[in-house]
Formats: sequence, C-alpha cells, structure tokens
Amino acid sequence: MSDQQKTAPQDIRNVADFLRNGKGGLKTRVGLWNGKRVDYFKGRSAIKALLSPAYAKLKNVPKVKDEAEATALLGSMMPYAFFLLVERGQSSAGAKSPKHLQVNPMQSFQVDGYFAWFYEGSQWVTYVGGAGMVLVILAAVMFPLWPPILRQGVWYLSIAMLGVIGLFFAIAIVRLIFYIITVLVASPGVWIFPKLFADVGFVESFIPLWEWDLPKKKSKKRKDKEGEASEKSSKSKKAAPGTNGEALLDRPAPSRLRSATIEEVEDDGS
Repeated sequence: MSDQQKTAPQDIRNVADFLRNGKGGLKTRVGLWNGKRVDYFKGRSAIKALLSPAYAKLKNVPKVKDEAEATALLGSMMPYAFFLLVERGQSSAGAKSPKHLQVNPMQSFQVDGYFAWFYEGSQWVTYVGGAGMVLVILAAVMFPLWPPILRQGVWYLSIAMLGVIGLFFAIAIVRLIFYIITVLVASPGVWIFPKLFADVGFVESFIPLWEWDLPKKKSKKRKDKEGEASEKSSKSKKAAPGTNGEALLDRPAPSRLRSATIEEVEDDGS
C-alpha cells in the first residue's frame, strides 16, 4: 500500500476494497504496464457497481443514490491513487493477448475511460491462507511425531474415504449393468439412482431410487415456438401465389386500338 493510499479515509478505503474484490460485479481485464500484468476496468462498470444492491447493503461507506453521486465519489478517490487513468495501446502478441497500458498524465475520472488498479485490496485472506498452508505442510512433515491415537485416527479416516470412493464406483458399475439388462428385457430400460451424476445435492442424488429411461418431453415454450414457426411458414406459402396474382392484376393492361370499319352492304332488292 502506497503512502497516498494510507492517507485515505476509512470509508473511501472501504469503497476501494469493495470494488477491488469484485463484489459489485465490477468487470476487470488484464493489461501490461511497464512489463507487469495489472488489472484494469472501465469507468462505467465502476459506476454500475456502486449502484448495485450489494453496495447499498454496505456500512461505513458513502451513500450513492444516482449516477452523478457515483461519478463524484469515484472522482474523489483519484487523489489516493487506488486506480489511475490509463490509455490502451495495441495487444502485446495477438488479438486475445493483454494490451499495453500507459498512465495518462492528466488524471481525472471519466465515465468512458479505463483505470488500472494499483491497489491489492485487503490482504487478510492471503495471510490466513498462507498460514493455513504452512500449518498443513508442518503437520504432514511431522506425522511420525504424532501421538499414536492421532495416527490411528488418520489411518481409519483414509480407509473410510477410500471405501466411500470405491462404493461410488461400484454403484456406477452396477447401475450400468442393470440398465443394459433392462434395456434388453424391458425396454426402454431402468436407471438405478437416475440423478447420481446430476448437478444436485448429495441426498437428492439418491432420490428417486429408480426411474424409466423415458425421452424428455418438449417444454411448452418450445412447442409454442415450433407452432409459431410452422404457422409463419404456412402463411408465407399461402401468401406467395396471392401476391403474384395481385402483382399481375396491378400491371397495366396493354392498350388496344379499337377501329370501326364501315362496309357498304349491297341492297338485295336492286
């Protein structure tokens, strides 16, 4: 944390932590600044994050009611150098590679501008994770020095975990064999624990116990869409000859010269 960031009030620092953690849906991208990868975001995305319901639930932060107040708050954070206005350049190597960033000498908050993060946010999660990793490594290294009761407990726990994994694979194999047999004997087949591999909870994976392997019915919306598409196609087919006939009727008829000829008829009585 820089000296400028340390002088920031606590409420402004809380706003910076909120935006840096991405809780308000702030979209960040990766760019290159002086050969280092840094995260950057667009000003409009930060405004949306401050107007989100997640920010409204925070305490000890400045209240934001509209876009103007959000813009003013982000502008007041600029002197503390949590983020700086940058200019985007070309990609480093290829279209999907990070783009080069250059700090703009004229610092001000712009809605359509890009801002690079120079603040890492709260580090307590990193510290706790690092301490936990060190403790796990020390515990694994010092396993021979553990009391016999703890070592025996770990052995039983590992055996239980292996047993659960083996039981899961056994259930998967048995249900597959049972399904193949039922397909041959009683089509369309029966699945044991049909939701075993579904994206549901642990208990829901074993409910129901069995189920017929019936094809899924089309949803009502899908049927309505298909019906509308068929109606449109039929209407277009019916309208095609009508439009051609109307076009023919609308064509001007060719002018015909009508001439009357007078013929002399001889009198039969003369």
